[in-house]
Amino acid sequence: MNQAERRIHPATKTFQALRIFVNRELDDLKALLEAAPRILKPGGRVVVISFHSLEDRIVKDAFRDGLKDKYFRVLTKKPVTAPEEESHRNPRARSAKLRAAERV
Repeated sequence: MNQAERRIHPATKTFQALRIFVNRELDDLKALLEAAPRILKPGGRVVVISFHSLEDRIVKDAFRDGLKDKYFRVLTKKPVTAPEEESHRNPRARSAKLRAAERV
């Protein structure tokens, strides 16, 4: 796939921003991560796949805070991403990042 085929359409980010705002996706993600220490039993795991940097930053910060407050043990020091072969077969996988933590 050449560079021109990989380019993202200019409207994509605009519609993504509108969808995130209208659906309150970031607020819901924050609420879930704030509730996770209360909901999970010790040994329970929270695994999040993020598809853009705003989501990933929220997850990373929540796991870091949970580690500092001794709620979580972070299972993925760095995010798990799709191998290059998978990204070529499935272009949607190119931005996916998986992070996981375990309730202590």
